[in-house]
Amino acid sequence: MKRVIVTGASRGIGKAIALQLAARGYLVGINYVRNESAAEAVLDAVRQQGGDGYLIPFDIANRQQTADSLNRDLVDRGDVWGVVCNAGIAHDSPFPILEDRMWDSVISTNLGGFYNVLKPLVMPMATARKGGRIVAISSLSGISGNRGQVNYAASKAGIIGAAKSLALELARRKITVNVVAPGIIETDMVADLPRDEVLKIIPMRRYGTPDEAAAPVVFLMSDDAGYITGQVISVNGGVI
Repeated sequence: MKRVIVTGASRGIGKAIALQLAARGYLVGINYVRNESAAEAVLDAVRQQGGDGYLIPFDIANRQQTADSLNRDLVDRGDVWGVVCNAGIAHDSPFPILEDRMWDSVISTNLGGFYNVLKPLVMPMATARKGGRIVAISSLSGISGNRGQVNYAASKAGIIGAAKSLALELARRKITVNVVAPGIIETDMVADLPRDEVLKIIPMRRYGTPDEAAAPVVFLMSDDAGYITGQVISVNGGVI
């Protein structure tokens, strides 16, 4: 059974990714930070649909904690086939009043987390010589920018550049690295947005669902996606 670790898998897009991967026969490592009950509910749902998984708590912004947890996981469970770097945060504010802590926390969590999670895993994946898959979750903001999200857009654009570069480094090892960039997806992160105004800029005139954002991630994990690497797939209802 191929093993995939999904960060931020206790809710939203990460939860949908974990459930879809488990339904396709992957052993899913369900990462979370604080909400253990929500993560346990995801694990229960995975098992109820006939899949298998386990909980792996760590804070992607904490480099040492992340490395310790992932290194223990490698010792306990062996090779990892895939990683989905999904966890992230947002602290939105117009740039003139953006606080230092808001910049630092978003960059260190979203972009720093990409490094913190993949650094302990990439070398073992490469030396195993079994191939593998890495998918990072970026955002429409990382492609097009967005008012009030200079910090968030910077972190998500950085993920795209990092993933494209890593894809070049790992291609000969048959490890693909791709990015999925969701637009407005029906999750807690968009609950406070002015829906009527937001819908006007989405050609499909609706929010996406977590399952719709998860679907390309699951495809990119599959054997059928073995010749796709260094790409960014947008899931945004037609926003250009």
